[in-house]
Amino acid sequence: MYDDYRRGGGLFGAFVLGGLVGAALGLLLAPRPGKETREMLMSKGEELLDQGRELVDEGRDRLVDAYESGKSTATEKTEELRGRIEEVRERLRDQVGDASVAAKPKVAELGEDAKDSVTKTARAAKKSVDVAEDKAQAALDYVATKTGKSGKGKAAPPAKPAPSA
Repeated sequence: MYDDYRRGGGLFGAFVLGGLVGAALGLLLAPRPGKETREMLMSKGEELLDQGRELVDEGRDRLVDAYESGKSTATEKTEELRGRIEEVRERLRDQVGDASVAAKPKVAELGEDAKDSVTKTARAAKKSVDVAEDKAQAALDYVATKTGKSGKGKAAPPAKPAPSA
């Protein structure tokens, strides 16, 4: 369609071309004197010019109407879209709020479970440290008895030097 307009096609181009061809044929085939032919050409030219102006005015009016209609439609659609976006935001806020309310007791419950687990783990660790301390003391006592030292922090008599050979 664009190529038709670029090459002078379209409704207006066809109209003007037809008028020019008709005028040229009329001049060639008319048995009138020159003055009468010029007057006839002038009146035809004025008539064609008036028709061209009417077509331009009509086209301009259609373009303005189409622009206004498109602008109005775009504004309406934009407002409608904004309304929908706001509705979705509200629904999302409500859902997040509901999820937050529902999650709060679960988080508290998990916090209590975690606290209990930490307490149990601390007790088990303390018990393990106590057992390790008792075993270490028992091992020290055993070593002390084997080396001749008394347990519980008393020093054993000095060791005798080895005989020289």
